[in-house]
Amino acid sequence: MTTNATPQVDQQRLIAKRVADFIRSGLDRPLSEDDPDIFYPSSDGEPLAESKLQFVPLTETVHVLERRYRGRGDVFVAGNMLIYYRMNDNEVRVAPDVFVVFGVEDYPRDSYVVWREDGKTPDFVMEIASPSTYSRDVTEKRAIYAALNVTEYWRFDPTGNLFTPGLEGEQLVDGEYRPIPIAPDDDGILRGHSVVLELDICVRPERELKLYDPAAGFWLRNLDEAEDALAESNRQNEAQAARIRELEAQLQQQGIAPPDPSA
Repeated sequence: MTTNATPQVDQQRLIAKRVADFIRSGLDRPLSEDDPDIFYPSSDGEPLAESKLQFVPLTETVHVLERRYRGRGDVFVAGNMLIYYRMNDNEVRVAPDVFVVFGVEDYPRDSYVVWREDGKTPDFVMEIASPSTYSRDVTEKRAIYAALNVTEYWRFDPTGNLFTPGLEGEQLVDGEYRPIPIAPDDDGILRGHSVVLELDICVRPERELKLYDPAAGFWLRNLDEAEDALAESNRQNEAQAARIRELEAQLQQQGIAPPDPSA
């Protein structure tokens, strides 16, 4: 029997198996063994992002997704939050740049402790690549997310130097990650579809990470764009109100009573 596996693939599978066995041994324990005296810190002392190149897409993506699911109550969105996945061991943890969990209560957390969430792990994870983190993103973290049954794992390269074409997405199939198709559209925008989020994950030619709702046909706005849209709406409303006042004044000059809007 022949195999197409390369030594690199075999090594990745071996790492993934070891990580999975380690994680399961820490999670497959009754909740009664959870030691309430063990503290799970909210920070590992690492900076939020290596530079503005990573900080902007990280924070904007978290804010956009928080607004999208606001009001549902059963979706938790976080960024750079520590996930603890081995009971009674606060040294075993991982901090995705962005993650989304469906089916858990949405409330502020200092950290995400898997066994205290009925074993629910993230459904979606994204890492914003940097020169110092990318190697771990595609090896150790990839194995951890697979072992935690993270359905989709995405990676974005804001530098343009770490991998081509700058956006990678994978879907977990039978315990292994398989590539999600990603291709440029007619406008040169890289697109890949997230089944989990029901959104297109996109990278514009200027290396801007954006999310698009294909069902509704619009881009999800970041905070600046939302504020600009609100300001423009207010300007239009004020212009319309001014025009109405002007027309009412003209009617009064002609001795015509303006219509009563409450009538």
